[in-house]
Amino acid sequence: MTKYIGLLLISVLLSACSTNDSWRTASRESAGIAPAPETEKEAVIEFYAADAYSWRGWFAVHTWVATKEKNATEYTVYEVVGWRVNRGLPALSEYKTATPDRYWFGAKPERILSIIGPKADTLIPKISEAVKHYPWANEYTVFPGPNSNTFPTWIGRQVPELDLNMPFNAIGSGYADKG
Repeated sequence: MTKYIGLLLISVLLSACSTNDSWRTASRESAGIAPAPETEKEAVIEFYAADAYSWRGWFAVHTWVATKEKNATEYTVYEVVGWRVNRGLPALSEYKTATPDRYWFGAKPERILSIIGPKADTLIPKISEAVKHYPWANEYTVFPGPNSNTFPTWIGRQVPELDLNMPFNAIGSGYADKG
């Protein structure tokens, strides 16, 4: 009997690891947690975390950084993504969007840091400068890093005024100590 219960448990766990959802069709819509650039005129800094894609989300998150200068109509989003390296691109990407809080391939993000106003206005140039000097911009390794969690952690160390506290499941964040 215990043999069948064990087999049933393993089957349930394995089926939970697989999904019929494809990363191509997973939601990338806004979570509605970022200040809208059309109404928030002040400078904004946001750090987000969302469960990593697929079964990895049981253990780890993907994190990214978004900044919006005073009176800007879009955010600048900075993030590190491994598939970019596999395609011969830098792991670090930068893009403009009005929705920096998009779902991470089906996983709703959580805001881990938000700064709005004069302090954000002062820190955004420091973040931009730190991004230019990120030592692993062309590298990605799931474990121990550098990965998507190494990047925001490294930014937080270069700009200590952010007082960034990464989530415990930001696996790879400790790799930032090597930079």
